[in-house]
Amino acid sequence: MDGAVVRTMWERFELVHDLVYFAPEAHRAAGELGLRGFWMGYFALRAAPLGPVPAAVVTSSFYVFHPDRVARAVPDAWGYADPADVLSARERAMDAAMTRVLGPDTVGSAAMAEAADLAWEAAQAADTAGRVLGAANQALPRPAQPHVRLWQAVTTLREHRGDGHIAALVGHGLGPVAAMALKCAAGESDEEVLRQTRKWDLTAWRAAQAELLGRGWLDGDGRLTPAGEAARAAVEAGTDAAAASPWTALGPDATARLGGLLAPLARTVRESGLIPDGNPVGLPAATETETGKPGGAGAGDGETVASESTPV
Repeated sequence: MDGAVVRTMWERFELVHDLVYFAPEAHRAAGELGLRGFWMGYFALRAAPLGPVPAAVVTSSFYVFHPDRVARAVPDAWGYADPADVLSARERAMDAAMTRVLGPDTVGSAAMAEAADLAWEAAQAADTAGRVLGAANQALPRPAQPHVRLWQAVTTLREHRGDGHIAALVGHGLGPVAAMALKCAAGESDEEVLRQTRKWDLTAWRAAQAELLGRGWLDGDGRLTPAGEAARAAVEAGTDAAAASPWTALGPDATARLGGLLAPLARTVRESGLIPDGNPVGLPAATETETGKPGGAGAGDGETVASESTPV
């Protein structure tokens, strides 16, 4: 499967998945469970498929967060809400959020049901050996509602890709802070957003930048050198290659069809304003990948699907 197609699919389904972090319905659901503050809700909602795991497991599998950030939320979260209850609340929140953001006509459409089934097929085909978050999400029951099923499927695909990305980082000797510093030097995310939300102090950040400077990946002004560009490209290529199995299994035609169905959904989430600028995920600004134009999976399909099944 072509790496550009794999990356395009991520850019589309990531936006749908990200509703769980930024939609007010998710925040309310966490609060109703008794979870205290944004970060306890974030860690509980994302880690719940793993069961009542300790902070060390969450820190390891999420990779980029300072252990203190995680330890302030986990395992205390499991004292407020059992992971099974968190998972039920997560589904209810995504039902409400997707219905509001995408619109009742879209979530109830035949196109949504088709997208959900294609995404579920891809997610169930993902190889999860050595991929803890991907495997934990893949093992969850199949939601009955198509839009919730779509969300769970793209969440499995997202965590599967993330597990592979961590493996690529480890293979290149990039620890959590150095990985983020390289990402910021490439212009993918805002340095202050990443450093503060992941709770790393400036000393640790500067040490990681010095490490990259010593490896010849950054210059004295903090910009990527040619060697740094090559290293970053290798990590990204490895990530795309590791994320290819669902799309290889689904096949090029069905992958292209799903890409076209996801494009207007991604665009609607983008236009909702829920995803903040300088987002820590590293998604690019709105691009042709959300319109189905040439260069992405499902080229040409996005505009057709948007006009037929999406009221935006």
